[in-house]
Amino acid sequence: MSKIQEWVYNLLVQMGLISENSSYLDNIVILLLIIAVTVGIDYSCRYIFLGMFKRLARKTKNQLDDLIVDRKIINKMMHMIPAILIYILLPFAFSAEETPKILIVLQKLCQIYIIAVSLRFINASLNLIHEIYNKKDSFKNKPLKGFIQILQVTVFFIGVILIISILINKSPVSLLAGLGASAAILMLVFKDTILGFVAGIQLSANDMLRAGDWITMSKYGADGTVIEVTLNAVKVRNFDNTITTIPPYALVSDAFQNWRGMSESPGRRIKRSINIDMNSVHFCTPEMLEKFRKISLITDYIDGKEQELDEYNEEHHIDSSIWVNGRRQTNLGVFRAYLVRYLRSLPEVSKELVCMVRHLQPTDTGIPIELYCFSSNKVWVEYEGIQADIFDHVLAVIPEFGLSVFQNVSGADLKNIIIKLPAGSQPSECF
Repeated sequence: MSKIQEWVYNLLVQMGLISENSSYLDNIVILLLIIAVTVGIDYSCRYIFLGMFKRLARKTKNQLDDLIVDRKIINKMMHMIPAILIYILLPFAFSAEETPKILIVLQKLCQIYIIAVSLRFINASLNLIHEIYNKKDSFKNKPLKGFIQILQVTVFFIGVILIISILINKSPVSLLAGLGASAAILMLVFKDTILGFVAGIQLSANDMLRAGDWITMSKYGADGTVIEVTLNAVKVRNFDNTITTIPPYALVSDAFQNWRGMSESPGRRIKRSINIDMNSVHFCTPEMLEKFRKISLITDYIDGKEQELDEYNEEHHIDSSIWVNGRRQTNLGVFRAYLVRYLRSLPEVSKELVCMVRHLQPTDTGIPIELYCFSSNKVWVEYEGIQADIFDHVLAVIPEFGLSVFQNVSGADLKNIIIKLPAGSQPSECF
C-alpha cells in the first residue's frame, strides 16, 4: 500500500499538481482528485449498468424490473459506490502516519454515509416488496403494511446503533447490551408500536380485518370502509367522507362490527316491521274471501286453505254458525300469506336465503308484522331503493285486506276532527 501511495505521490509531483514539500493543500488537492475520479466512476457505472438494466426491463414482460426502474432502486444502491471508493482511496490523500486524525474523521464520515444510503436502499426495497405483494389477489387484503413498517423500524434502529457506535468508537454489541438494561424505557417509548405490531399479527392471523372491509365501531365514531392498515393506525373512510383513525390494538381489545360476511354472502338482510292496529283484525267473511281470490298471488292459497279448514271443521263436527267455533281465516293471516308470496315473487329478493313474514310481541302501539328477507343486490343505494319499494307497496296494500296501520294521533288529525264537528258542539264531547 505504501509503495502505491509513493508512486501516486511522485506521479502528482511530476505532473506539477502538488509540491515536493507535503502540505495540507496538497492533501486537499489529492482528495479533490479522488472525489473527481469516484464521481466519474459513479456516472460511468450508472450509464453502463443502469442503462443496460433499463433496456432489458423494456424487453421483458415482467413487472418487477419495471417497478425497480420506476422506484429508482438501483440508483439508491449505486449511491454507495462513491462512498466506498472514497473510503478506500482516502489513505492516498491523508496517510495514517502523517494525518491519522483527519483520516479517521473522514473515514467515519464515509462509513456513516454508507450506512445512511444503505438504510435508504433497504427502506425503498421493503416498500417495493409491499407494492408487489399488494397487487396479488392472495395478499391484496392482508395488512402487510404493518409488518413492512416493523421491519423498517428495526432496520432504522440497527442503523442508528451502528452510526452511534462509529461516532463514539464502541462496538455495536456493547451498545446493544447496554440497551438491554434500559428495555423498560424502550418499551414505554415504543409502547404503541409494540402493541400495534402484536395487534397486526392477531388481526392478520385471525382474518379479522382487511383493507376494503366495511366496519362499524361506535366507540370511535367509525362507520365506513377500511382504507389502510398500518403499524400504528387503522384508517377508516366514513360514509360522510371523514377519516377516522383507530389504534390497531383497540380492534383486538374492543368489539367492532365487520360487514364483510354480508358483502360475501348471497344477499343483504331486510328486516323491518309495520305496526297493525289490532282493532282492525277480524275473521274473513265469504265476501272478503271472494274479493281476496281475485288477487292472483293468493288465489291458490285461499282455495287450498278454505278446503283444509272445511275438512277440519266437518271432521270435528264444528258448529259454523258461531264464528268463534272451529278454524277460520283472518284478514291478518291472509295478509301475511300475501306478503310472503309477494316477497318471493320479486327478482331482487334472494331465493337462497330465509324469506318470511312473522308476528312480533304485541305492544300498546299495535301488533308488529315483520318482513324478514334478503336483497340480492348488496350495493347500499340500490339496496335502500329495493327496501323502500317493498314497504311502499306494503303500506299501500294494507287497506285492501281490511287492516289499518297504527299511527299516533298528530296535530293534523285533531284539526280534521274539529273541522268535522257539528256546529255548536264542543271538542271535549267527542272524547
